[in-house]
Amino acid sequence: MIETIDFSKSEQYTLSIRLSADGFSFSVFNPLGEGELSFFDRKVEESLSLTANLKQTFREVAWLNHPYRRVNVLMADRCFTLVPLEFFEDEQTEMLFYHNHPKRENEVVQYNILRKNNAVVLFSMDKSARSFLCEQYPDVRFYSQASSFIEHFSSKSRLGNSRKMYAHLRKDAADLYCYDRNRLLLANSFECGQTADRVYYLLYIWKQLGFEQERDELHLTGDLSDKEVLLNELRKFIRQVFVMNPATNLDLQAITACE
Repeated sequence: MIETIDFSKSEQYTLSIRLSADGFSFSVFNPLGEGELSFFDRKVEESLSLTANLKQTFREVAWLNHPYRRVNVLMADRCFTLVPLEFFEDEQTEMLFYHNHPKRENEVVQYNILRKNNAVVLFSMDKSARSFLCEQYPDVRFYSQASSFIEHFSSKSRLGNSRKMYAHLRKDAADLYCYDRNRLLLANSFECGQTADRVYYLLYIWKQLGFEQERDELHLTGDLSDKEVLLNELRKFIRQVFVMNPATNLDLQAITACE
């Protein structure tokens, strides 16, 4: 628990922050300890901007103002674009990103290079929020949530001989990552909040990629408030359906794969 952490030693710790429209999540990791992470969630005021919510959080949560060994910030957003590493050029970042996503006011486009997957993830972030976090933590590193998942699931997908689909479910979207024994086949996000829509997109992509009903695997993580109904529906069509452990905050745990 956060309350039991000795923040006088914060310069030994890694702080990871997830920013999303649903709220903020924080994890603190002591690499010299037993390898456990402590988590803290905070709701946001929907009437306030991202930057205003961040400033309010930093005023009210004192331990965020300590210095840390490393600070990671993950942007949890549907807007990301995957580019093969061999075709990526730094000066084309914005052109490629805005070819797939509409421009939003006051945003900056960034990227993560995922060498294990020979890919680059392009993503955007509110410019003011980025500036505020850079003021708090001069050495902060920014990631798309997708980057954390792609690297983590890539390692997981090596196990066994089956192809695997990993679905990270959010309140209003489903992020899908599909692999054929460590080879990334697809990374995409679909807007959906109802159980029936989740089932539709999962089965549609499953069919499009030619996955086998008996042999290949579907792994679920994230917001599983409809878990029982969702599992019952999916298992009518797919034999190997699993809920990942842990089911939540997997991205905050997996971010070390990007280090």
